[in-house]
Amino acid sequence: MLWRMARWQPDARGRLEQAALTLYGDRGFDNTTVAEIAERAGLTKRTFFRYFADKREVLFWGAQALEELFVTAVAAAPESAAPLDAVAAALDAAATMFEERREFAARRQQIIAATPELQERELIKLASLAGAVAAALRRRGVGDPAAILTAEAGITVFRVAFERWVDRANRQDLQPLIHESLEELRAVTAA
Repeated sequence: MLWRMARWQPDARGRLEQAALTLYGDRGFDNTTVAEIAERAGLTKRTFFRYFADKREVLFWGAQALEELFVTAVAAAPESAAPLDAVAAALDAAATMFEERREFAARRQQIIAATPELQERELIKLASLAGAVAAALRRRGVGDPAAILTAEAGITVFRVAFERWVDRANRQDLQPLIHESLEELRAVTAA
């Protein structure tokens, strides 16, 4: 089937994202090319590369925005907030952002789980996020190793809640799952 390539059509990024998710789901990440994604979206390869550096970036392009959201929320927490409470504020902010993208997040997670290269990239993204949160905690006056431990614990809480949230059998919202995971962490550390 030939697609008519228009000079400009709205929401090119979104169309490329959806085309990539569909193709990754149908054929697998490794068996999908940039050209196929662009064609499926009705765009050119050149347009693809305006939005994404490579086909992995379709799944990871929002990492910087997520990191900024976490850092901003940690910084905005009340001065009197304990380090874990400041991170909890960031987790709540992330939950709000993700809630509107649940279907995308679930499909993305399935693709990542099926591809070792993407699993590694996801771990790198989470490590970078933990590093940024630890730096934000240090700017609040939290010393090491407390800043590192708190940041790593917060990202683990996020990851555990997120994995439960994208599970198709689960219909709970992300924020309550984050709170449950955070309470579990508090319970095991208090014991």
